[in-house]
Amino acid sequence: MAAQGIDAYPDFYRRSVEDPEWFWSTVAQDLNLCWNRPYDRVLDLADGVQWPHWFAGGRLNYVENCVDRHALGAMADQMAIIWVGDDGDERWLTYRELYERVNRLGAALRRLGIEEGDRVALFLPMIPETAIALLAIGRIGAIVIPTFSGYGPDAVASRLQDAGAKALITADGFPRRGRVVSMKETADVAVRSSPTVRHVIVVERTGREIPWTDGRDVWWHEIAAGMPTDEPALDTAADAPTMIIYTSGTTGRPKGALHVHAGFPVKAAQDMAHCFDVQAGDRLFWLTDIGWMMGPWAIMGATMLGACVVLFEGTPDHPGPDRLWSIVSEHRVTHLGIAPTVIRALMPKGDEWVEKHDLSSLMVLGGSGEPWNLGPWNWYFKIVGGSSLPIINYSGGTETSGGILGCNTLLPLKPMAFSTPVPGMDAAVFDESGSPITDAVGELVVRKPWVGMTKGFWQDDGRYLDTYWSRWEGIWAHGDWAVQQSGPQGAWFILGRSDDTLKVAGKRLGPAEVETAACRHEAVVEAAAIGVPDEVKGEAVTVFVVLRPGATADEGVRNGIRLLIGEHLGKALMPERVLFVRDLPRTRNAKIMRRVIRAKHLGQPMGDVSSLENPGAVEEIGRAV
Repeated sequence: MAAQGIDAYPDFYRRSVEDPEWFWSTVAQDLNLCWNRPYDRVLDLADGVQWPHWFAGGRLNYVENCVDRHALGAMADQMAIIWVGDDGDERWLTYRELYERVNRLGAALRRLGIEEGDRVALFLPMIPETAIALLAIGRIGAIVIPTFSGYGPDAVASRLQDAGAKALITADGFPRRGRVVSMKETADVAVRSSPTVRHVIVVERTGREIPWTDGRDVWWHEIAAGMPTDEPALDTAADAPTMIIYTSGTTGRPKGALHVHAGFPVKAAQDMAHCFDVQAGDRLFWLTDIGWMMGPWAIMGATMLGACVVLFEGTPDHPGPDRLWSIVSEHRVTHLGIAPTVIRALMPKGDEWVEKHDLSSLMVLGGSGEPWNLGPWNWYFKIVGGSSLPIINYSGGTETSGGILGCNTLLPLKPMAFSTPVPGMDAAVFDESGSPITDAVGELVVRKPWVGMTKGFWQDDGRYLDTYWSRWEGIWAHGDWAVQQSGPQGAWFILGRSDDTLKVAGKRLGPAEVETAACRHEAVVEAAAIGVPDEVKGEAVTVFVVLRPGATADEGVRNGIRLLIGEHLGKALMPERVLFVRDLPRTRNAKIMRRVIRAKHLGQPMGDVSSLENPGAVEEIGRAV
């Protein structure tokens, strides 16, 4: 703002959406992007708002901006990656060391015949090789496909087949909660039904014996050994594809969001800098998997800014409930990101597990993936942040390359809320007629294109247009219900996915509203609300709740939860049923799968469930019903 002569944030944000070409050119300057050829024009809309061309005519390989300029300059000895394994192993890489390893793998991939535009899938846990592979694939102009480390063979195969992947990088296995998870066997089954895959590159993580196919399978350490450490990066166009991230759909096959060199990485770095205040030398630790967009987001964004990304292979409560806090303390993490669902799971373990560790290195807390409830937000703020650190609430998606709504370290914060749309994101809330509204629930939309907007779905332009652009002409409908409060400092709230919405007696209700009210009950640690058909109300509310350890699942607690929800939301919105479960179906990135809960409740097809972390929880729902 100071560099542009702007004093007040509202003026800065307003200009960022009114003059997007000015804004994104200043972002490129602020991030000090290195171009192999300067762009001719910031934005070209010749193909329509659905297909913008950013930095038209420019040539930029994002990996040179993430690795080379740091490794070949004054930051060569700065830490780029810190890795903590489930079993306590640790590895550290400076930018110079990262550069050398990225170059070696890139050269090895070229020797295997991987060329510009070829697709290479990652089926790996969060280990250093995951970041190295992500960057090496982009460096040689190929397209990376990150997949969840917990997928079964069918889920991996569907992504390999859809993308026409030429190679798959996997591991022999990895430890999780002290037990070895086999990956190579899963990869083998997936590859059998994926005829385009010619090479399987295997990381030796556990040293266990694994099945082997000669002529197809190769060890990472063998093919990378002796390769040059100064392999040149491919000179790529700014809008050349670099990544396909698949998201789960309610029906049909997963959607492959396509991203480009001057798209996803630039948006990730911009959000990380301007929302979270990440700077060179900081240490970012976001609890994630490479298959969730926050995995590539953390690696690309942190390295583009010259920060260090902390990768964690394990789970937040193994071997003890303080695993996360010990990592923050030991590795002097400055920026910590956790999904609200994880906070809800850690709260009942006790404050003492946090308070025994020195968290004084922390400067900023982050949260994303699910709407907050007040209790977990307050616990995160008070117990983890010592009532002195900002919580940067952040929400967007795989197709947006980062945030639509967020907070920053300049603006006042309100519990559970977003302070502002992210700069450059012309966000609004629309009613059913397509008019902007405040102080009422509506559809979250974006009115202008932005850097990082997906270049459509892989080989499925029609599905992309139908998903985001079919509701209102020239308007991106994101699929979230939101509320924008009126007034100069009006906060924003996201209430859940619009396909999760409840409509009770004509009133539209976000599941987060019901769940927040349920979690006010002293016995409840977590809740999921769904709507079920009702002859009188249209839909009635059913709430599935997870109780705190020691709480009794009896009629007194059940009625107490119902009454409490009615007290906060109104008697007309009191749930018809409150059902007790031990767990809720969730993805590996901790999102509760309400559509799966509703489908199980109603006996309907559940759609794509490949990203479920705990499929046994689906049967819990069935038993409760």
